[in-house]
Amino acid sequence: MFKILTISAFLGLLAIGLGAFGAHALQEILSTEELESFQTGVFYQFIHVIVIFMIWAGQWFTEKQAKQLSYLFLIGIFFFSGSIYLIYLTEIDINTIWFVTPTGGLLFMIGWGYMFYIFLKKSTLNQKK
Repeated sequence: MFKILTISAFLGLLAIGLGAFGAHALQEILSTEELESFQTGVFYQFIHVIVIFMIWAGQWFTEKQAKQLSYLFLIGIFFFSGSIYLIYLTEIDINTIWFVTPTGGLLFMIGWGYMFYIFLKKSTLNQKK
């Protein structure tokens, strides 16, 4: 648990730093559209870091479910946000890693879908009591 939370805390710190970097240093380098895309990567990273902390702070999930959700969101962050950062902060051609960003988005969706399933299942079980 603490390994996941430590990684998440670092990613939260990184999101703040990259957001500030994007707002100030990249404003002169990137087009408005590129900057918006970069900020989307930061936003999705930050949101999913917060979600990971909520997963572990609440008593809604088993440890196994919490780990599975956390891994889906962490890998989603690395794929989705990480690929966006690589595209705009390095010389990597977007055509070589175009598939990574939507894969990260798909992992986010799978994580949210799994969370929905868990809550729906608990809701159904509670109604039967």
